[in-house]
Amino acid sequence: MAIVGNFRLGGDIIQTIVDRENTLFRDTSSGTTTTIAGLKLNKAGVIKEHPNLKDDVDWKEKTIERLREHLKTFKTENRKINYIRDELVKHGYTPLFKQSDGFRRSKL
Repeated sequence: MAIVGNFRLGGDIIQTIVDRENTLFRDTSSGTTTTIAGLKLNKAGVIKEHPNLKDDVDWKEKTIERLREHLKTFKTENRKINYIRDELVKHGYTPLFKQSDGFRRSKL
Protein backbone atom coordinates (compact mmCIF):
# COMPACT_ATOMS: atom_id res chain seq x y z
CA MET A 1 0.00 0.00 0.00
CA ALA A 2 1.61 3.24 -1.13
CA ILE A 3 1.26 6.49 0.78
CA VAL A 4 1.70 9.86 -0.90
CA GLY A 5 2.54 12.88 1.24
CA ASN A 6 2.31 16.42 -0.17
CA PHE A 7 4.45 19.30 1.06
CA ARG A 8 4.79 22.95 0.07
CA LEU A 9 8.02 24.93 -0.10
CA GLY A 10 7.38 28.43 -1.35
CA GLY A 11 5.33 28.03 -4.51
CA ASP A 12 6.39 24.44 -5.17
CA ILE A 13 4.51 21.29 -4.22
CA ILE A 14 6.66 18.24 -3.49
CA GLN A 15 5.19 14.75 -3.24
CA THR A 16 6.81 11.97 -1.25
CA ILE A 17 5.76 8.48 -2.30
CA VAL A 18 6.44 5.65 0.16
CA ASP A 19 5.72 2.18 -1.22
CA ARG A 20 7.14 -0.58 0.98
CA GLU A 21 10.93 -0.26 0.65
CA ASN A 22 10.82 2.40 -2.10
CA THR A 23 10.78 6.11 -1.33
CA LEU A 24 10.41 8.54 -4.22
CA PHE A 25 10.20 12.32 -4.41
CA ARG A 26 8.26 14.16 -7.13
CA ASP A 27 8.34 17.87 -7.98
CA THR A 28 4.84 18.56 -9.30
CA SER A 29 5.80 21.76 -11.13
CA SER A 30 8.44 20.10 -13.32
CA GLY A 31 7.08 16.56 -13.15
CA THR A 32 10.45 15.09 -12.23
CA THR A 33 10.61 12.05 -9.97
CA THR A 34 13.74 10.95 -8.14
CA THR A 35 14.88 8.49 -5.50
CA ILE A 36 16.64 9.43 -2.29
CA ALA A 37 19.91 9.55 -4.26
CA GLY A 38 18.57 12.47 -6.32
CA LEU A 39 17.79 14.70 -3.36
CA LYS A 40 19.40 18.11 -3.19
CA LEU A 41 21.18 18.33 0.14
CA ASN A 42 22.47 21.41 1.91
CA LYS A 43 25.95 20.70 3.28
CA ALA A 44 25.45 23.04 6.25
CA GLY A 45 22.25 21.19 7.20
CA VAL A 46 23.96 17.82 6.86
CA ILE A 47 26.88 18.91 9.04
CA LYS A 48 24.41 20.17 11.65
CA GLU A 49 22.89 16.67 11.86
CA HIS A 50 26.13 14.72 11.27
CA PRO A 51 29.15 16.77 12.47
CA ASN A 52 31.56 13.91 11.74
CA LEU A 53 31.03 14.44 7.97
CA LYS A 54 32.38 18.01 8.04
CA ASP A 55 35.70 17.31 6.28
CA ASP A 56 34.57 14.20 4.37
CA VAL A 57 34.66 14.49 0.56
CA ASP A 58 31.95 11.81 0.25
CA TRP A 59 29.56 13.54 2.66
CA LYS A 60 26.57 13.41 0.30
CA GLU A 61 26.83 9.68 -0.45
CA LYS A 62 27.31 8.83 3.22
CA THR A 63 24.34 11.00 4.23
CA ILE A 64 22.07 9.35 1.68
CA GLU A 65 23.18 5.89 2.80
CA ARG A 66 22.47 6.79 6.44
CA LEU A 67 19.01 8.01 5.47
CA ARG A 68 18.30 4.80 3.56
CA GLU A 69 19.38 2.68 6.49
CA HIS A 70 17.33 4.75 8.92
CA LEU A 71 14.18 4.47 6.76
CA LYS A 72 14.61 0.66 6.73
CA THR A 73 14.18 0.62 10.53
CA PHE A 74 10.55 1.73 10.25
CA LYS A 75 8.03 -1.11 10.01
CA THR A 76 5.17 0.71 8.26
CA GLU A 77 4.72 3.27 5.50
CA ASN A 78 2.87 5.53 7.96
CA ARG A 79 5.88 5.71 10.25
CA LYS A 80 8.16 6.47 7.30
CA ILE A 81 5.96 9.28 5.99
CA ASN A 82 5.67 10.75 9.50
CA TYR A 83 9.47 10.69 9.90
CA ILE A 84 9.90 12.37 6.50
CA ARG A 85 7.29 14.97 7.50
CA ASP A 86 9.14 15.77 10.72
CA GLU A 87 12.44 16.13 8.85
CA LEU A 88 11.01 18.34 6.08
CA VAL A 89 9.29 20.65 8.57
CA LYS A 90 12.70 21.37 10.08
CA HIS A 91 13.81 22.65 6.67
CA GLY A 92 10.86 24.98 6.04
CA TYR A 93 8.42 22.67 4.25
CA THR A 94 4.72 22.91 5.09
CA PRO A 95 2.93 19.55 5.32
CA LEU A 96 -0.35 19.53 3.41
CA PHE A 97 -1.93 16.08 3.33
CA LYS A 98 -1.32 12.38 2.82
CA GLN A 99 -3.30 9.79 0.93
CA SER A 100 -3.17 6.00 0.96
CA ASP A 101 -4.30 3.78 -1.91
CA GLY A 102 -8.09 3.86 -2.10
CA PHE A 103 -8.61 6.16 0.88
CA ARG A 104 -9.49 9.82 1.23
CA ARG A 105 -6.87 12.43 1.94
CA SER A 106 -6.03 13.28 5.52
CA LYS A 107 -3.96 16.04 7.09
CA LEU A 108 -0.30 15.36 7.63
